[in-house]
Amino acid sequence: MKEPSFSIGVEEEYLLIDTASRMVASSPPEELFRACEQVLEDQVSPEFLRCQIEVGTPVCNSLAGVRAELAHLRKTIITEAAPFGLAPIAASTHPFAEWTDQPHTDKARYNEIARSMQVVAKRMLICGMHVHIGIEDEELRIELHNQLAYFLPHLLALSTSSPFWRGRFTGLKSYRLAVFNELPRTGLPPAFGSYTEYRNTLDVLVKAGVIEDATKIWWDLRPSDKFPTLEMRITDVCPRLDDAVAIAALFRCLCRTLYRLRRSNQSWRQYKRFLLAENRWQAQRHGSAAHLIDFGRSETAPFTDLIEELIELVEPDAQHFGCTLEIKHLRNIARGGTSADRQLEIAGDVPEDGHVPEDKLASIVDNLVTETQAGL
Repeated sequence: MKEPSFSIGVEEEYLLIDTASRMVASSPPEELFRACEQVLEDQVSPEFLRCQIEVGTPVCNSLAGVRAELAHLRKTIITEAAPFGLAPIAASTHPFAEWTDQPHTDKARYNEIARSMQVVAKRMLICGMHVHIGIEDEELRIELHNQLAYFLPHLLALSTSSPFWRGRFTGLKSYRLAVFNELPRTGLPPAFGSYTEYRNTLDVLVKAGVIEDATKIWWDLRPSDKFPTLEMRITDVCPRLDDAVAIAALFRCLCRTLYRLRRSNQSWRQYKRFLLAENRWQAQRHGSAAHLIDFGRSETAPFTDLIEELIELVEPDAQHFGCTLEIKHLRNIARGGTSADRQLEIAGDVPEDGHVPEDKLASIVDNLVTETQAGL
């Protein structure tokens, strides 16, 4: 079997905030988007809500390329937003913004989403990070898609950045996922016996007129409808660039690890989605402090132990891609916590479902701005 290219591309979504009020910029000036487009061309686009902006790297063949591209994209948005008194934050929720105050972008696709999904779509004041890995063979793409579902909770646990919603502590490290789950066709992906079965399943919805194409499938992991890639979508967006790059590196390495098993006529054992969903919940609730289930031993293990097993598992692939340092950085996330943990530390002693003091909320936003701009 010919080895896939394992090319990589990363998309990030940011919230634009007013640096004086720390509030979400509900209606940023059109001049800002035009300025960004002039520099970045098709690497930047508006998102569903007007307060959001999305960027995407070109196809990259190295993690160094991914890092350089993401740094350039972030720096450009920061530079162009500053004259308007705005700044991006790479966090999956704003600590205190009201979703009811956010108009959606006047674009045919987004108008249709707002019309068809109503309040469920209008609550989407959330941002994520998506990672594409090039796997050109369609059947192999589906095989790896089925097996990678096991690792999605681990990727989520490393990325959590959304513990607050409307000024309250939600008790979750990734409240973004709770909001996103209200959309149809989300959550863990089903398993398919072949690429033909996958296409036939989607075609039922397309022919019925429920969706136009597979871009309206929003699973945590999906075969891209536009590119010969697997697209990982479960992760929150990370304020720290190092964290984002390390998570992208892990997903890429996992793809090759499973390919190597396939080349040896082996595969990662597949478990019921019901069981995987429990780990997904634990990661959403607790982030890197989670205890996830080891299904082979039928017992839970601290995430700090599991990340060591993952690092060992993908070591040959990290060496192959030249990203050993990025993979080792995963230890720092697992031991030191994610953005959600740092936000909670700033908030102080807040009971679950309790209001966070206004001065603490402002400090959280300031810190998110600082972390998003660091290391560029």
